Amino acid sequence: MKKPIKPARENISPSDLTFGLSTCKRCLWIKYWFKLSAPMTMPLVGTLSSLQEEYFQLADMPSIDPSLRPGKVSKWSEFVKSKPLQINGLDTRWRILGRYDLLSSNDDGTVGLIDCKVSDSERDSGAFYSPQLEAYAYALENPAAGKSVSVASMGLLVWKPTHTVGENSDNSGFGVYQKYVAVDRDNENFMHVIGDFIDVLDGELPDAGSDCATCSYLSARNTLDSL
Repeated sequence: MKKPIKPARENISPSDLTFGLSTCKRCLWIKYWFKLSAPMTMPLVGTLSSLQEEYFQLADMPSIDPSLRPGKVSKWSEFVKSKPLQINGLDTRWRILGRYDLLSSNDDGTVGLIDCKVSDSERDSGAFYSPQLEAYAYALENPAAGKSVSVASMGLLVWKPTHTVGENSDNSGFGVYQKYVAVDRDNENFMHVIGDFIDVLDGELPDAGSDCATCSYLSARNTLDSL
């Protein structure tokens, strides 16, 4: 596969820092140089995310978790874009571009960043999602345009479906267990992760991931086609 002169996209999605590097570097590389990704069907994800975000619009931050600074959720579902990322003091072609879930305006002039999840996964931990949240924070603190803001807190707001509620078909639904998972700021680790990420993108086509379902399928399909 011949590498193009210029990648098809130069904006790094924060979620790729969590899922891209941990799944398949080959698929990740193809995504950015050719803007080609395997199709995914998750019909309820968007609906559940929107409902969760709407529920917390204008909420007091301490009502979400007592550890949070006084303030209100003032923005939601907005895109943020960073200046060019710097590696070893030099600008790269790459920027962060993504849409956060919830952002608070705190009484002390700082902001709080919250990523919403509807999940029962055991990997809903601060360590796993730290690079993704730090990417949003980086874009907020190093914006391509506009005023920089200081991100004082980051965290996951997790809804885990646990039971059904309601008495009839006109009034029923799912009940959830809610927890807030604080994510400590760790810019040093973020720069390490983003450096590895850019090394992958700037390099040649990587090998297929050993656990990549897409690559395994394509390899098996190519074998069948050659019979």
